[in-house]
Amino acid sequence: MRIFKWTRYKLNPSNTIPDKPFNSDHRASLPWPIGRQAGQEHNESGINVSYFNQSIRNIFNFPFLFIACVLFNLVQGQTESNVSKVGTTAAPFLEIEVGPRAIGMGGAFVAIANDATAIYWNPAGLSRISKIEAALIHTNWLVGTNFDFVGVVIPMGNLGSIAINVTSFSTDEMEVRTVQRPEGTGEKFSVGDLSAGLSYAKNLTDKFSIGVNAKYISQRIWHMQAKGYAFDIGTLFRTRFNGMMIGMSISNFGSSLKLEGKDVFVNYDEAPQFGGSNDRIPAFKLTDKFPLPLLFRVGVAMDILKSNRNQLTIAVDAAHPNNNTEYINLGMEYIFRNQVALRVGYKNLFTLDNEEGFTAGVGTKLKLAGGVALKIDYAYQDFGRLENAQRFSLGFEF
Repeated sequence: MRIFKWTRYKLNPSNTIPDKPFNSDHRASLPWPIGRQAGQEHNESGINVSYFNQSIRNIFNFPFLFIACVLFNLVQGQTESNVSKVGTTAAPFLEIEVGPRAIGMGGAFVAIANDATAIYWNPAGLSRISKIEAALIHTNWLVGTNFDFVGVVIPMGNLGSIAINVTSFSTDEMEVRTVQRPEGTGEKFSVGDLSAGLSYAKNLTDKFSIGVNAKYISQRIWHMQAKGYAFDIGTLFRTRFNGMMIGMSISNFGSSLKLEGKDVFVNYDEAPQFGGSNDRIPAFKLTDKFPLPLLFRVGVAMDILKSNRNQLTIAVDAAHPNNNTEYINLGMEYIFRNQVALRVGYKNLFTLDNEEGFTAGVGTKLKLAGGVALKIDYAYQDFGRLENAQRFSLGFEF
């Protein structure tokens, strides 16, 4: 048999907690005092607790705990696996990183993403751009290939920002060679890849932004072509810890690609061992579908020095691709008088069989007539046995 004891408490007319909610021998505590305002202290058993200050400390601690967990998982994954899955995805040109500024910082740009190249790194960063901006990038890529990128960002105030972008990867014409005619058949072929996209980003609050980039993808080699669609999604969050930024993005989330065209059609001889058999039976070769190079990135960036004359930013990115091992990018940027920038970084730390590594870059911003600004950037990227790649870009602000 249980005996229930009812106790009546006198309530304040201001709709606060009871004057004496606990007996002297009762040690229970409330997770949040009902009826009290944020920042007001609650005194019980001689202990003062500020719930507002405690919540702020929890916010500050969250980024560090989250980043520590991500980095720990990346390092642990490298020690447990030695399979990289390289060459198992389609459209590898989507993995070529965009922008000398970001490359000069070792590719640690997901949490910065404050120029037109944010279309590639983190679409959410487009919402932080206040002026119309355009970027023109040309790169003499590896083994005689060419890589080009054009992006235009148009801010629309409280409605957000929109952007258009085109990425192109191409080669010069090459001779068609076969087993029977290794010196060439007299024909020539070329390779061309293309991505065209439309982006939208918006600041949901003064600290949190989200963005998306929808793109059409095409791959072509001689008479064969593959087409598909994909999305890039990103978020950006500014913490209260010295303005530290946290960025996350998922790139190339979309359909698989399959090469199709007239080169798969062949004449098939069903019984070549018998004379008089039909050697002109129409047939075609089957081609497989391959997924896009899906990539998840999370990064942090913070200004450790900021004044009217100097600004020093450090950044760290952790990445998890579906066709390679996890890796970390490190970068740093020093800006003097908002005119000259020096950058240095290191790419693909912890990647297995990696040829990439040290990066460096420089950039300048010149003010032209009519309020137009010209941005010129250069980056050097070491590729080990493949020597190096040097990148240039021109940017305009209106």
